Amino acid sequence: MGKTTISVFNGDFTVAEAMDRLRPYVKEWFTRKYREPTPVQRKTIPLVKEGFNILVSSPTGTGKTLAVFLGIIDNIYKQYEETGKMPDGIYVVYVSPLRALNNDMRKNLLEPIEGIVNEARRMGLELPPIKIAVRTSDTTQSEKQRMNRDPPHILITTPESLAISLNAPKFREKLANTRILVVDEIHELASSKRGSHLAVSIERLENLAGRPLQRIGLSATISPLEEVALFLAGYNDKGEPRDCFIVDARFDKKMDIRVISPIRDLARASAEEINESIYGELKKIISRHRTTLVFTNTRSATERVVFKLRKIFEKEGVIDIDDIEAHHSSLSRDTRVEIENKLKNGELRAIVSSTSLELGIDIGYIDIVVLLSSPKSVTRLLQRIGRAGHHIREVSKGRIIVVDRDDLLECTVLSKLALERKIDRIRIPRNPLDVLAQHIVGMALERKWRIDEAYRLVKRTYTFHDLSYDDFLSTLRYLAGQLGDFYEYQRVYSKIWLDEEEGVFGRKKSTRMIYYQNIGVIPDESKAHVFTVDNKYVGDLEEGFVEYLSQGDLFVLGGRVYEYLYSKGLKVVVKPADGQRPTVPSWFSEMLPLSYDSAREVGRFRRVIAEMLDEKDREEVVEYLVKEYKLQKHAAETICDYIMDQKLYTKGLVPSDKLILIEIYDEPTRRNIIVHSIFGRKANDALARLYAYTVGQRLGVNIRLTVTDNGFMLTIPGHPQGEWVEWFKSIPLDQAWDMLERIIRKTDLLKRRFRHTAVRSFMLLRKYRDTEKSVNRLQVNAEELLKAVEEIQGFPVLKETYREILMDYMHIDEAIEVLSKVRNGEIGVALLGPLDVPSPFAHSIVVHGYSDVVLMEDMRRMLIRLHELVKERLSSSNMDTWNTVN
Repeated sequence: MGKTTISVFNGDFTVAEAMDRLRPYVKEWFTRKYREPTPVQRKTIPLVKEGFNILVSSPTGTGKTLAVFLGIIDNIYKQYEETGKMPDGIYVVYVSPLRALNNDMRKNLLEPIEGIVNEARRMGLELPPIKIAVRTSDTTQSEKQRMNRDPPHILITTPESLAISLNAPKFREKLANTRILVVDEIHELASSKRGSHLAVSIERLENLAGRPLQRIGLSATISPLEEVALFLAGYNDKGEPRDCFIVDARFDKKMDIRVISPIRDLARASAEEINESIYGELKKIISRHRTTLVFTNTRSATERVVFKLRKIFEKEGVIDIDDIEAHHSSLSRDTRVEIENKLKNGELRAIVSSTSLELGIDIGYIDIVVLLSSPKSVTRLLQRIGRAGHHIREVSKGRIIVVDRDDLLECTVLSKLALERKIDRIRIPRNPLDVLAQHIVGMALERKWRIDEAYRLVKRTYTFHDLSYDDFLSTLRYLAGQLGDFYEYQRVYSKIWLDEEEGVFGRKKSTRMIYYQNIGVIPDESKAHVFTVDNKYVGDLEEGFVEYLSQGDLFVLGGRVYEYLYSKGLKVVVKPADGQRPTVPSWFSEMLPLSYDSAREVGRFRRVIAEMLDEKDREEVVEYLVKEYKLQKHAAETICDYIMDQKLYTKGLVPSDKLILIEIYDEPTRRNIIVHSIFGRKANDALARLYAYTVGQRLGVNIRLTVTDNGFMLTIPGHPQGEWVEWFKSIPLDQAWDMLERIIRKTDLLKRRFRHTAVRSFMLLRKYRDTEKSVNRLQVNAEELLKAVEEIQGFPVLKETYREILMDYMHIDEAIEVLSKVRNGEIGVALLGPLDVPSPFAHSIVVHGYSDVVLMEDMRRMLIRLHELVKERLSSSNMDTWNTVN
């Protein structure tokens, strides 16, 4: 079997070929329990046995984890048979993102090991047990000491605990014998800084072992697999990707996905009618199935849905209300474990979750998954619905219940893409300097390093492969206290010593405790306390919400509107703004953003259906949607009418993947510039700020922003004239990064993200010896530090803050791609208005800026009113010709 660098394994093995590679007692146990291997197991077992690096991607319930460990267990017993001894120290390190997964894994491994040992005994062979241990932040000191004395063969851990283990003097020796590294849920890790952190830990582990590790990644549905395989395998010292086979079994499982429109007329129905219809659908589904998993998009929605379902079933008495539970990350660990056990034992009729059950915790049997509203990406849709039918031979059955017309359009597209297996591309952070800083300190604790040797090690990872030597050196200098003269008076002390002439660095005495107490990349979040100018306490806001606010923004808290003035630490100062329109809905920070790839597909769908409505009879298009998209007839009619209304109202301007529509909508005292750009919220966030800055510079006014997945709105006082299209086209591509840096320089977003990167970089310490700083204290210190380092050119902690905001929080690269397509004519820009009633596709963008989820009834009333006004205009014969196309 020839090996190439990164390649999809296109071969296959027969059942006999796969099973005959296993020892007789391993094969016998497996056959007795499972009869025969699944397709993914047939491919995976031989590759594991032969020691290849492998990325295995397949849905939950296809047996990929067992396949990997069956090959590993077999190899351990092969070694025992050949040498008469078990491996010394740790043989396998298994890393997963969740501690709950780790405990699951231990249970799931003990059963096959016991079964295999018993099977061998029946064949007259006495095998020693394979020892397994879990090492996470929950592991007690006595358990850790036991592991030092008697290390497990298989260590189960998290990325953070692995990094600490690499620096634990006694335990580190036990890790030196590692041969195999298994990363579970690699799709979840690769897209975050936890994955970046793990990537360097893996290289350090391989360096410690002194030989190449066999790397095995386990993933749910993800794309592109080649990039994830590269993330797993990394590079050799020549800069070439290491070999890795990809076992692509993402689509071995059948899916049954349908979109449900709960009410016939989504445009005119009140909030109460839509709500009642949604719960009516949920009641029907739960009553007809043994176990239903319901996904919402926010924690608060999860609690609301459980409360309402319990009330409904309590009234009817058909389902015990204790058989309906909520599961999300804010619940205590004990509560979560109790609920998970009830689920595994088949004791629950319905469980409602936000994101906490997306990952592969073994949750037993789920009949059907229901999604309330759009999951915002095809990958997440497949992951969630894949939780149903927990076996390869079962169909994963999923239903998506939509809440409005935009949601219907979006979910129709996502469900079709899911069935066609067109998945959003993963985004892997590149060169995060705060993660680098942590690992440099960790490496210094191991021993004295040559600078070039440490640089080579870091560059073996996919994450840091194109890290510049300047950035590496700058991070070393920062950690050694050699960048600027602020260190002493800001009480930031060096963590390493650095001798550039000799080309070496090493640790300082106090560093070990700092490292152990402050390691990790997940930021501490806290509530921000809101006060009026006269110091009256109003309530609390999520920190993620506060970082989005700019001076002058209006938001709702406790049913009243307030204007944001400024913040200091976690104190937010506001003034009442009763009667004014909110510009930022309070649930904004909790909402999942629509991905760029999926958003463009929604735009394409709008364009294609609009073209079909030009050429075909409405009924033909309705029939096409019912047949091709498996829609209910009334849902297909709603989509056709929605797109037709937009076409008629705008004389054919339907914003899409090929057309950005700039719509001017005037109110008595202000002008709204609505930009229909269907490119997802993160790209739109960058586009909106760049455009607002450009318009603000030309007009010399303050601009309020509202950003959504399908567009954004600039609100300007008065009714100024402007070259709206030309100004949009004039945003300079080569200066976009510098412009955005300038735009966010004085925002709360920068202040709060700087705290995160400063904490990760050990510039600010959460804990030191016996003292622990509150998040508020850290924030105040971060704001003082920010002032001190702002003028230092290329300061790594600040540089990383900007990178994180521009590339991870918003997606400036996607925004630049859109702008360059506008420049080369691939995407047109049209102007519409001024109008006194916005176009149908603008309604949800306008309403975003008007209301708050607390006032959902008002939001629905406003949408209905706007819809009625559009219908009145369409029925009148003297509609103006509004549009001009550029």
